[in-house]
Amino acid sequence: MIRLTPVPGIKAQKVKAGRVPLLILRPEKPKGTSIGILWIHGGGYILGMKEMVYMSRASDLVLKYGVTVISPGYRLAWQKPYPAAAEDCYAALEYLYAHADALGVCRDRIAVGGESAGGGLAAAVCMMARDRGEMSVAFQMPLYPMLSSSDTETSKDNHGRVWNTRRNHIGWRAYLRGDAKAEVSPYASPICQTDFSGLPPAYTFVGDGEPFYAETMEYVRKLKEAGVPAEADVYHTDIHAFDMLFPKKSISREAARRFEERFEYALEHYLSAQDR
Repeated sequence: MIRLTPVPGIKAQKVKAGRVPLLILRPEKPKGTSIGILWIHGGGYILGMKEMVYMSRASDLVLKYGVTVISPGYRLAWQKPYPAAAEDCYAALEYLYAHADALGVCRDRIAVGGESAGGGLAAAVCMMARDRGEMSVAFQMPLYPMLSSSDTETSKDNHGRVWNTRRNHIGWRAYLRGDAKAEVSPYASPICQTDFSGLPPAYTFVGDGEPFYAETMEYVRKLKEAGVPAEADVYHTDIHAFDMLFPKKSISREAARRFEERFEYALEHYLSAQDR
């Protein structure tokens, strides 16, 4: 069952960052200064809503680790093409950074994550934050991210469940229709980035039979080559977003367990409160 309703233990608040509606999830009983996470929903840039955060890995982080999560309702491609979604998500990060004190968030303990197109946007926001120098991101979690506007070895003839080549082409055509540049910006298609240095440490997971397998592994490889700590777990499935759509399956429970294990590692090594 897809869970899109509030869950016990989480306090939800709706606000706006300029034109961008935000859903803020916090523990009902927060304890001190927490970690802030910008979590971006998926949907191939053409579908989805901020309330999908309730069925994401991020809601478990609120319950188990007391983090504060902001989920932006960014403009979908049928409303406005690139760069609207990327700029909306960056505006949400600016809101989190500017309101850190009121939210009980430490500014140097901020992470960015998301799934699918949200994972692609998470990677883009990290690049934007690095290049603009206005905010810092300590950790990134782009899960099975949509990173490449060009076909890859695993996306060019993919018939996987939930997402496939045909749907991928539809999403990218809609998202990039307003970009007249000959070369696609890495803020639109993050795998096009030529400089991966200085980006936040990363963790991701992906299915080996889904369209985004190749680009996910390439992203991790390029981060490592640039000296950025990065790790990916790979699961044997062609179901895109399997952990969200089938959370009770053993593979999904294992993915959730490993995700939390790697988040705990990040807590100690990248998001530590020590000396902050």
